[in-house]
Amino acid sequence: MNIAIIGTGYVGLTTGTCLASVGHRVICVDNDEKKLEMLLEGKSPIYEPGLEELMAKSIAQGNLIFSGNTKQAIKESEMVFICVNTPPRHDGHADLKYVEKVAREIAEHLNGYKVIVDKSTVPVQTAEKVKNTIERYASEGHEFDVVSNPEFLREGTAVHDTLYPDRIVIGAESEKARNAMISLFEPLIAGKDVPVKITSVRSAELIKHGANTFLATKISFANLIAEACENAGADAYEVLDAIGLDARIGRHFLNHGIGFGGSCFPKDIKAFKKTLEVLGVDPSLVHSVESINQNAIDRFIQKIEKTLWVLDGKRIAILGLSFKPNTDDIRNSPALKIIDKLLSDGVVVSAHDPKAMDKTRELFPDIMYANSPYEAVKGCDAVVFCTEWQEYKDINLRELGEKMQTRILFDGRGVIDPKNANDNGFQYYGMGR
Repeated sequence: MNIAIIGTGYVGLTTGTCLASVGHRVICVDNDEKKLEMLLEGKSPIYEPGLEELMAKSIAQGNLIFSGNTKQAIKESEMVFICVNTPPRHDGHADLKYVEKVAREIAEHLNGYKVIVDKSTVPVQTAEKVKNTIERYASEGHEFDVVSNPEFLREGTAVHDTLYPDRIVIGAESEKARNAMISLFEPLIAGKDVPVKITSVRSAELIKHGANTFLATKISFANLIAEACENAGADAYEVLDAIGLDARIGRHFLNHGIGFGGSCFPKDIKAFKKTLEVLGVDPSLVHSVESINQNAIDRFIQKIEKTLWVLDGKRIAILGLSFKPNTDDIRNSPALKIIDKLLSDGVVVSAHDPKAMDKTRELFPDIMYANSPYEAVKGCDAVVFCTEWQEYKDINLRELGEKMQTRILFDGRGVIDPKNANDNGFQYYGMGR
């Protein structure tokens, strides 16, 4: 099939590259000149394991094309994916101006039947707005369908999640559109036990927001348990492990720490909360999820302040800047909130991350960025682990401690075994213990 992908962020670039790798002809369009220049050189503007290698393979096969020409991409394609950003507005609503812009461009260049796929995470009833916009601005009466096809990609495993999906959701109102979508995904599901859920468009739009809000709720519940354990003198790891053994609950995502970040959870639960308000549904559960998440970060910062007493002039190393391992994404990363607070308290901050230092440098140009965690902690009064990179899990604590002024360790992600830390002379401060 001939496919146009409008927007080459995490979702657009990964989706387009993976669809090209299984035989579809894909044109990925972006209006960011700097990003487009990188893509045309075969370089990925984001770090995602396996993505750049798959890009090179698909480009060599002639199936993957990058362009700034939206008109050409739409006219040459049977299917157009809308993969643009939907950032939160000041009131919490998703800002859909980029979605509307693409809808108007599609209307202008419509030249035959096309399936328009809403891949961006959007509030319920957005597909109807897209359809109405295209009908309003289309110069000719060409037939088209608007489909909702939510993505469930995890940054750090997005390529695997696309090529080996655990489910596919297709929200469509016509048999023609449903059949087109099933044909699109046939190379990914043929001979595999992959559930394909066919729903109404409105149901599909609610599924993504609902799924992300539920996962965020599990994390916030784990942080609530962690706070209770700290106050009661119990161990959150023991409590959550036992709770997670219940098959109805499960251990996955039942992890406490310094809270969730990234581009999806904070944005999506804000938008979902606003959607509930518009629909007349009580959003207090979602509000609590947000509050507990912020409280987890605040409690961790207070732990640092209480332990180190006077922060002004202290040297602290931050290990881990991305919001999770195996990505360079720093959007809503708890580490950045911690850095911002420490700097306001007069702390001299040094930092290390395997992939996210260049992006962090744009926000905090004046802190010291180290080539290794061992360099980052030189002369420091404390070290703070904010991201659970494997490199940090395997760190040599004896060597780390020898380079520090005082051996004080704050573990926001359960990266370090407390006994190992204590055996190497560290004062260990974790969460939920």
